[in-house]
Amino acid sequence: MELTYGVTFAVLGAALLHAGWNAMVKSGKDVMLDTALVALGSSAAVVPFLAFVPPPEPASWPWLAASALIHVGYFTALAGAYRAGDLSHGYPIMRGVAPLIVALSALAWFGEAPRAATWGGVLLICGGVLWLGLAGFDWRRSRAATGWALANAGIIAAYTLVDAAGVRAAGGAARYVVWCFLFMGLPYVLLVIAWRGGDLAAHVRRYWRRGLAGGACVVASYGIALWAMTRAPVAAVAALRETAVIFGALLGVWLLKEGHVRRRLTGAAAVFAGVVALKL
Repeated sequence: MELTYGVTFAVLGAALLHAGWNAMVKSGKDVMLDTALVALGSSAAVVPFLAFVPPPEPASWPWLAASALIHVGYFTALAGAYRAGDLSHGYPIMRGVAPLIVALSALAWFGEAPRAATWGGVLLICGGVLWLGLAGFDWRRSRAATGWALANAGIIAAYTLVDAAGVRAAGGAARYVVWCFLFMGLPYVLLVIAWRGGDLAAHVRRYWRRGLAGGACVVASYGIALWAMTRAPVAAVAALRETAVIFGALLGVWLLKEGHVRRRLTGAAAVFAGVVALKL
């Protein structure tokens, strides 16, 4: 499999959508409720497609179940990182460490040994991403946010590998994507209902349009990435998707006023160089 220009541009578009919904969650007044709102919105966004997209092949159902359980940890750690720190700190760390884990694991899972150029691209992207996340780092202030972000990096790598296996066994990317998102956020939403049911109900009634928009971004972003994993090496797609941190860092600096523009632009340049290395 080869990383074509079409796949490259599609994954870059998915990265922009991913950064957008993360910025939406971080900018809200209650990160936990906004995370649950987006998770619920992602399930609602795929309901219209159920009549047209058949269930995936039975071989992929164990992967679907595993993904739903792993995403409970993902949404929990995401909310923890954004409660404790900045978008432009936690988001790059989450997204920058995960592709390294994926690249190291892809050989064992899929028998994919990245070429030298692919490794160079992955390392440049991950290095630039971490540089973005460590701008203005203060261990005393950022310890909790960093811990949540590092934990989520491992979780992201786990669901990336699980879903890459699932989508390849599903008999079509759309079949896996639609049914994956139908169930993906529901376990986390049920936990939030058990803890803060009344608050969540009021939040949904007030911000349901925001939840649907964010959920649609979640579905489109990850759906494109899963589709790309059926046409290009998993390690390359996982690393390329993390160019979302460029958009996330810019949104954090300009929209959320989180500062450190020069350092973050330097990191963005390294990420761009990694993208070029992947394509070449």
